[in-house]
Amino acid sequence: MARNGLNGHERLVTFANPRSPAAEAYRQLRTNIQFSSLDRPLKTLLVTSTSPEEGKSTTLANLAITIAQTGNKVLIVDCDLRRPTVHSIFGITNSAGLTSAMVDTSLSQLPTQEVGIPNLLVLPSGPLPPNPSELLGSHRMQELMARLRESADYVLFDSPPVLAVTDAAVLASKLDGVLLVVNAGHTKREMAKKAKAALDKVNANIVGVVLNNVKYDTRMHHYFADGEKKAK
Repeated sequence: MARNGLNGHERLVTFANPRSPAAEAYRQLRTNIQFSSLDRPLKTLLVTSTSPEEGKSTTLANLAITIAQTGNKVLIVDCDLRRPTVHSIFGITNSAGLTSAMVDTSLSQLPTQEVGIPNLLVLPSGPLPPNPSELLGSHRMQELMARLRESADYVLFDSPPVLAVTDAAVLASKLDGVLLVVNAGHTKREMAKKAKAALDKVNANIVGVVLNNVKYDTRMHHYFADGEKKAK
């Protein structure tokens, strides 16, 4: 297990600025997901989007941090084997990761990395393969997913956008739930409908949709500001 530290990345608002409105929104998201799975335990969650640049990886990273902050052991797995970004968000190396574990079956310990946040580990993508979809749909991946499920209380998987390639649909059918990220003012309604239809086709359990980049309501500013003053 590699040990790494955060580089103060601004995308990790739940860690860098935990009393901000954005951090509170991620905690609300965490709560909504946990309550939505009371009757159906949700241990593995796929976070994806309709298209690139909608903030799915940032959403996943901050959601994972808020869950870890409750004392639950969380593992992030970067299954975007085309344009992985989780390692750059946390400032860790991507020399070994998911693909390494799939290729070398003799590994007794997964090449996860610590990121300086209690209860949180990251398994980056590792070296990029020539056949991501086939690899993610393989029997070896199924075996590895069973191992990952047993290694933490919650396992969050990042994947390519739903409409870009089939990778997300391949993974969605094997996990407990899917969180779809869309970007306010950017994602077209028709694209969001197509993404949902693609996930429905593989019987994915869509637990919710995150509307990213929503304009901040300035009326809430005084509430959070007052809360910060009282906490000091």
